[in-house]
Amino acid sequence: MVNIPNIYLVKDLARITGYSVHTIKFYLKIGLIKEIGRSPETNFRYFDDTTVELLKKIRGLRKQDKPIKEIKNELL
Repeated sequence: MVNIPNIYLVKDLARITGYSVHTIKFYLKIGLIKEIGRSPETNFRYFDDTTVELLKKIRGLRKQDKPIKEIKNELL
């Protein structure tokens, strides 16, 4: 059986993770998360389950009051 990965748009990530679209776009801008691809027609960004897990990890680190810069260094 073929395992088809889940693909998400920014709005889907926001709904699933509880982050705002603005925060997700900010994390993209500073390189905390990355898209897995883009639509050639619409230029929409695509994400997968690894991004969802990464955002959950970021939330946990933020709850520990870690600054974004420290989180970025830890994740890279």
